[in-house]
Amino acid sequence: MKRIITEVVAENVNSALNAERAGADRIELCQGLSDGGLTPSPAFTKWCCDNLNLGVAVLIRPRSGDFLYTDAEFDIICEDVRFCREAGAEGVVVGFLKADGSVDTEKLRRVVEIAGEMEVVFHRAFDRCRNWEEALEDLVACGCCRVLTSGLNDTALEGKETLKKLIERAGDRITILVGSGVTSSNVEEIFAHTNFNEVHFSAKTTVPSLMTFRGSSIRAIQGHNESSASEIDAMIAICKRLR
Repeated sequence: MKRIITEVVAENVNSALNAERAGADRIELCQGLSDGGLTPSPAFTKWCCDNLNLGVAVLIRPRSGDFLYTDAEFDIICEDVRFCREAGAEGVVVGFLKADGSVDTEKLRRVVEIAGEMEVVFHRAFDRCRNWEEALEDLVACGCCRVLTSGLNDTALEGKETLKKLIERAGDRITILVGSGVTSSNVEEIFAHTNFNEVHFSAKTTVPSLMTFRGSSIRAIQGHNESSASEIDAMIAICKRLR
């Protein structure tokens, strides 16, 4: 039986380095996690592709909010996909819906064409679709390799029933990447119910600021979010035991 593939969300270079050191299989690069994740900077993307020895998938999302994009926004998405291909990324992570909640297959097929040899992953826009069975078939037909989903719920734990159905329906045609709220405290329960093959998690923690000077007339910056090396270690160790 194949081992579980682990993917860590990396919002900054320290998170990416922590994921590599812990032995994660892949990172999903993004910025702006407080907005649900946005396209990372070109420099961050290129640095990770050039310097890390693990798979690099890049989130392409030009703004927060819904996944109904204008022509101008889609032009920017396509240019970002081209950049990632040239930078040497393993894959891009995208998502397009129409106003009625169906997958925008025209846009998705265009991105798959531009991506070339890169993997194309459909992100949690899937969890906003009107009919997951129909949407899953659309993703397969368009050539996506994976779909990141929490089973149409806010978290994977809440969506475990639908995740189980998704994994069974997908079979070997497309990989179901289980994500959203997955931690070392609940990953075993989610696996026991779904028998997933790939898992996506942020291992997010707050790193205190090392600044010794704090101005008295403005609120001090307390720290920044980063993927915790110890939580990544714990998740990978659990996943190794599960298979």
